[in-house]
This record gives sequence, C-alpha cells and structure tokens, in this order.
Amino acid sequence: MLKIRNETEQDYRKVEEIIRKAFYNLYMPGCVEHYLVRLMREHEDFIPELDLVAELDGQVIGNIMYTRARLLDQDGEEKQILTFGPVCILPEYQRMGYGRKLMEHSFEKAVSLGYDVIVIFGSPVNYVGRGFKSCKKHHICIENGKYPAAMLVKELQPEALDGRRWVYYDSPVMAVDEEEALRYDDTLEPMERRRQASQEEFYIMSHSFVE
Repeated sequence: MLKIRNETEQDYRKVEEIIRKAFYNLYMPGCVEHYLVRLMREHEDFIPELDLVAELDGQVIGNIMYTRARLLDQDGEEKQILTFGPVCILPEYQRMGYGRKLMEHSFEKAVSLGYDVIVIFGSPVNYVGRGFKSCKKHHICIENGKYPAAMLVKELQPEALDGRRWVYYDSPVMAVDEEEALRYDDTLEPMERRRQASQEEFYIMSHSFVE
C-alpha cells in the first residue's frame, strides 16, 4: 500500500539518502540534488505543503519538493507559479508507477493551494506523459529570449497562461554552487563518482533550444 504524506523533520536524512542514490552519476560525476534540498527547506520560496514523501509498507521510497517561481509577461505583470525538483524514487522501486502517483498527488495538492502552472527543467521523455508540453507551445522563454528544449510546462487549470508571452524566472535557491555541493558530499558515506552516458545525454538536452 502506497501512502503519500508530507515530509517531517524525522524524514530529512532518509530523503536525502534516497535523493543521493537516485541521482548519483546521473547528470554529472556525483550529484548536487541532496545538497539542494537542504538549502530549499530553509528558503523563502520553499512550499512545505508541497514537500511530499511516498511511503511503501512503512518505508519512505520517494520524494517531491516544490518552490515558487515566477513569470513576467510583456507588460511586466508577474504571475506566481511552481517548479519542482528534485523528484525521485529509490532506484529499486523505479518504473513501478510510484513516481507517477507521487507527481499526480502533488498536482492535485497544488491546485487546492491555488496554483495553476508548473514549469520544470527535465527530459521530455519523463514528463510529456504527465501532461507537460514544450515551453515554446506556451510562449514561455528564458531571459535571453530562447526556448530551452528541457523547459517544460504544465497548466493545472485550462487556459491558465491565456496565450500571453512570458519570461520565466527560477527561485534563486536553484542556483546551487556545485563545488560547495561536492564538498558536502565528501562528508557523507563514500560513493564512487564516475562518468556515464546519461551525463552526455543531459549535457546535450540542457544546451539545446527549440526554434
């Protein structure tokens, strides 16, 4: 039986261990995501109501966390939106539908809190099945006017973006210092940092744009 509930302080260490196992060597040798969540929990943009864990038979196996982000339209009008990350499931429980259930539960919770748009950076393969679309289709670019291939958008309410053109701004907490993150990682139980094909795939995707 899968139970989805809010993270508690007693879950912090377990959640960070899960995140580390799920992301280690995926996008870079080592990872920074477990360090990021430590920063997120203390940041003003963090949303505790959307800090959720997936618990299977009493064991925490996954987590999703949200922060506030914002959009600015061509007239400078601001719209508060959401972004999530990291979202993860322990490797041995992946591809069993638990991540999908965790995300869908979080979407329902977000709507109940009054949010209507989510923007994330991720692989389209992982998210288009959950209703995310290219940022270009929703006229959302980054500050330089480009449309990153990895920037994906989900409207939680129909026509929430009403056809306007928008510029996306992340929460400052997402700007993680990689060197600080790796120094923190060095204080934890040793794991082998290595290079693998997924890192090159991530580099290509994260540096690609939609025309």
